[in-house]
Amino acid sequence: MLLENKQVAIIGGGPGGLTLARLLQLKGVNVKVYERDLTKDVRVQGATLDLHYDSGLNAIAKAGLLEAFKHAYRPGAEKGRVVDQYANIVYDEHTKDSNQGFGNELFRPEIDRGDLRDILLASLKPDTVVWNSYLVALSQSGNGWKLEFKNGSMAVADIVIGADGANSKVRSVITSVKPFYAGITIFQGNVEDAGTKAPTIDRLLKGGKIYVHSGGKYLHISSKGDGSIDFYMSSQLDENWVKNSGIDFTDRSQLMVWCQKVLAGWADVWFELFENVSLPLLIRPQYCVPLDQTWEAHSTITLLGDAAHIMPPSGEGVNLAMLDALELSECLTTGNFNNVQSAIAAYEKQMQRRGLAEAQASLEMVQWMHGEGAMEKMVQLFG
Repeated sequence: MLLENKQVAIIGGGPGGLTLARLLQLKGVNVKVYERDLTKDVRVQGATLDLHYDSGLNAIAKAGLLEAFKHAYRPGAEKGRVVDQYANIVYDEHTKDSNQGFGNELFRPEIDRGDLRDILLASLKPDTVVWNSYLVALSQSGNGWKLEFKNGSMAVADIVIGADGANSKVRSVITSVKPFYAGITIFQGNVEDAGTKAPTIDRLLKGGKIYVHSGGKYLHISSKGDGSIDFYMSSQLDENWVKNSGIDFTDRSQLMVWCQKVLAGWADVWFELFENVSLPLLIRPQYCVPLDQTWEAHSTITLLGDAAHIMPPSGEGVNLAMLDALELSECLTTGNFNNVQSAIAAYEKQMQRRGLAEAQASLEMVQWMHGEGAMEKMVQLFG
């Protein structure tokens, strides 16, 4: 096997990195995952995820975790409502019969991100994940790599896989090509105990999702299993708008002044979100890889997920990362290649082709979701 007696370092303990660690350990590979979080419980893990038949669910099945997933997913949480800015329901999946289930290619079961992470973490050997490991420097050392972390610790590895997201430190070693601003900024937050703090929206959600398009803005809301709700609002803004706005988004009074202006003409119900969101509000300008991106394959280092192909939200991000993990693990362990570099080259060829196609689709989605007739387009997609 290509990885026999080799130490693999995965930078980043998100779904993609943890899926890869699990798949490699099933083949007897020595793996460490270096994650910047202090512990697994240090922060909320974000909104829910829907896994897809031929990507995320496929990786879960190959990792031997489908039964654990079935126990943790949230039936019905995938159902959505298209709602106008006045809080009128325009399209409601909750009223539609669905015979979809596991094994159906159209079935996209929903799971909280934290629950998915827990499943993957529990599947790994003890001490696989090295917490509090924020990578600050990466340099070649002999035929391998030396890793230096913010806490002063160091490690060495024969092979490094960058699963460290949009601001990947590993990416800069592989390519100098940088992602470009995609034209939208996301304002993201979480409301705890939504049944008490945002009861009207909580009832409107009905345990699923809400999609609102109006005036060049897109509002996405999703329920979580812990009783909270996650939401984000995206808008087409200049890249440095937040920095130049002078607004302190950690100050609720300033947040509400901004909210009243941005959502002028919308129903008052939407203010429940911003009046009760846990601060600070997370502000995320969105970036995308150049659609002609390419690089020469290296022999001991590669990327997966957002580190390789960051793009605006399209519903495919985690699924692409988990499919990357599955295909990379297969290229490295099935014995179909003579050396690691040819295995990585084969993986990167299909990963980049797939990632760039989805990046193009995500940019097109940005345009229509923030343009005129977006609500009608969304209803057509559901139909």
